[in-house]
Amino acid sequence: MNEDFNRSTMTNEFSQLGLQSQIVEAVTSLGYITPTPIQSQIIPLMLEGHDVIGQAQTGTGKTAAFILPILQALQPGRRGIQALVMTPTRELALLVMKAVNDYGSVLKVRALAVYGGQPYGPQINRLKQGVDVVVGTPGRILDLIDKNVLDLSSLRTVVLDEADEMLSMGFVEDIETILGKTPEKRQTALFSATISSGISTIAKKYMHSPKSVIIKSK
Repeated sequence: MNEDFNRSTMTNEFSQLGLQSQIVEAVTSLGYITPTPIQSQIIPLMLEGHDVIGQAQTGTGKTAAFILPILQALQPGRRGIQALVMTPTRELALLVMKAVNDYGSVLKVRALAVYGGQPYGPQINRLKQGVDVVVGTPGRILDLIDKNVLDLSSLRTVVLDEADEMLSMGFVEDIETILGKTPEKRQTALFSATISSGISTIAKKYMHSPKSVIIKSK
């Protein structure tokens, strides 16, 4: 959890970023008071509905930077998946899933992590019961789409986390296929340690006037 926040003396408090009180309380209850630089810049932009590109290393707090706005935008009781987070590995999917559950505990968010190496049955059953946020690896996400059990037609936000890692692992075609299944009117957030030509191509093709935030590594 320390990766997601720093306890420095930055003046920005989470309550000043436009987050609703329930989410601020959840963050505060976990012991975090001040946002990291990427959080203080990304959160307001996402709350305003902008597409964003965040260039930052692991350990800068980017997970909370996109999870908190996603939680705020969720419409309780709405049918269909509202947010999708793509990650390169099962390990990162589970970390993001934990963040969703930790920060969204008071909101009773229905979240599901999907990745290879696990049986399809439980994941399919959960999707049929209703899920708000899906976190997963591109290969398994695409498998579930092909099985007609993962419907992205009501999606409002999609996040590409560690995009450079996903591209280097050969997921570019899967990512493009998945993005092609999402609504034209959606919010897209992309996070990467480096911005390669491949990432720039995806951004130009699938994002709408994205705002860029660059966090220099220390």
